[in-house]
Formats: sequence, structure tokens, C-alpha cells
Amino acid sequence: MDAEKRAADRGDHLDGVEPTDREVGVDHDTGTPAASRPRNPAFLTALRDGSQPLDLVLLSVVPVVLVAVFQLPEEARRSLAFLYTDPTIVTAFTSHYVHLSADHLLGNLLSYVLLAGFGYIVAAVSGYRVFFFVALATFCLAFPWALSALNLAVPRHALAFGFSGVNMAIFGMLPLLLAVMARERLFTGGSLRPLPAVFFVLIGWMAFLAFPPSLEGFGIAGLAVSIAAGVIAVVYLLSSTPQNRSFRSWGREIIAARGYGDCFVVGVVFLIGYPIIGFPAEPTGDGGIVNLYVHLLGFCLAFIVSYAAVSTGLFDE
Repeated sequence: MDAEKRAADRGDHLDGVEPTDREVGVDHDTGTPAASRPRNPAFLTALRDGSQPLDLVLLSVVPVVLVAVFQLPEEARRSLAFLYTDPTIVTAFTSHYVHLSADHLLGNLLSYVLLAGFGYIVAAVSGYRVFFFVALATFCLAFPWALSALNLAVPRHALAFGFSGVNMAIFGMLPLLLAVMARERLFTGGSLRPLPAVFFVLIGWMAFLAFPPSLEGFGIAGLAVSIAAGVIAVVYLLSSTPQNRSFRSWGREIIAARGYGDCFVVGVVFLIGYPIIGFPAEPTGDGGIVNLYVHLLGFCLAFIVSYAAVSTGLFDE
């Protein structure tokens, strides 16, 4: 009896008896034993382990191509742009790599560096590097044709060019990457099920930005889309989010996950802030018109394709 008492005082457990919930430490919001959670490596360690030296070269291909094409004479660049009244298979692809002004080129280069660079970091620390580069290659090589073909659904007499549609596709992948990082590194028992709610929230936000609410014209349409998207997002979120979780518990986990939590917050800022650039209320400028339609197409197609690939486990290790 004395031996048993001394063992109990030391915290030893005899006869195969397991420690209680109180001894293990339980997350009272989820009921998940804290000791059972996998420990994350340090953020920089995960980034180093999840990346390869060649990756910087791969990420640099797009900027090199965009700058190289811009060195062509303006007449040659115009011949590579997509003319709605005379579309060709070649220009359907090349037009997305053509810029007629330095400001337009620099804007798209900066957007690419921010979106692709941040997306790569999130993918690397989450173990989804392969998915990131497969998606990026798809956006750069296949999406130009798809976006140009869908552009023909809106007849107009215009010349289309610029990389912004592909940039919006990269932006459309970011919610998936952030959700994967949240599932792998942040939230206990995380899931991708609530992700479509984020899609509808962003659609509503883009409609609000592109068509500021008013009681006439496109303002009514923008307001209607924003409200409808918001309602769908809320209904879907309530039906797919575990009811035993609270925003406080999520906040605690984000704060506790150093590096990963900071990255997640930066990602949320990206999701809110970048549409302000991609969907301006006044789309005219620099002698042209911002193609809001192709921006929306790029975002929607990329999100749907990425969500299908990730949610089906196609890139799970």
C-alpha cells in the first residue's frame, strides 16, 4: 500500500490505468486531449523542409517571360493581343503575357510576386508544394485559353491583353492554401468543409467593390449579389462548422501557433485587400478598361479546380 501511495504521489500509473482527462489536459471547446495533438515544427523549419532550391527559379519564369515579351516592339505586342472580332488560337494564349505600358506590366509583376510568393510560402509550410506548382503551371499554361474562350461570351470590339486574369487565378488558389495550412498546422480537427462559404463571401465582396450599392442600374445588381452571397455563405457556414467550437478557441489556437498564426492573419488580409485592386469601382484608366469579367472568371475557375483537387485528396501525401 505504501508503494502504491508513493507511486501515485509521483504521478506513476499502476496496472495499466490511463491518466484522466484532467491529467492529460483537455481542450474544453473540442474535447480533444492536448497531449494527442501533433506538435508543429518551427515555422522557418517547416519552410526550409518544404521547399527546394530550384523553386525560386520556377517562380521566376513568369516575370522573365513577361519582361521579355515587353521588350518586343509595340506593333509586335499588339499583334499578340486578343482581338475579339478576329480571335485566334495563338493570341488566345499570348495575349495574357502582353502589356502595352510599363505601368500595366509593373502592376501585374508586383501582383504576381505578392500572390505567388505568399502562396508558395503557405504551400511549403503545409506540405503542399507539389500542389502549388501543379496549380501554378495549370493557371499559366491552360487558363489563358479558357479565359479567352469564355471572354467571347461578352461580344465587344476591343483588344484584350494583360496577366491580371491569371493573377486572379492565383488569388483564387489562396483560400485553399490557407485552409490547408489551418487544417495541418493550426486548428485541431480542422476541415475544408466550410471553405465554400469563403468563396461566396469573396464573391459578395467583389460585387460590392465593382458595383457600389445604389438604388439604380448596376448598383442594384451589385447589392443583390452581395446580399445573396452573404446569406448563402452564412447558411453554409452554420451547416458545415462544428458546433462545439467557438471563435475564442480558434483565436487562441491562432495566437499560440507562432509563425503559422501570423501567416494565417496575413493571408486573411490578402483575401480582403486584393479584390480592392482587382475590382475597382471605376474600371477605366491608362487608356483602357479593366476587364472585371475575366478577373471574376479567373478567380472562380481557380477556386473550383483547386477545391476539387484538394478536397478529394488528390495531393495528400
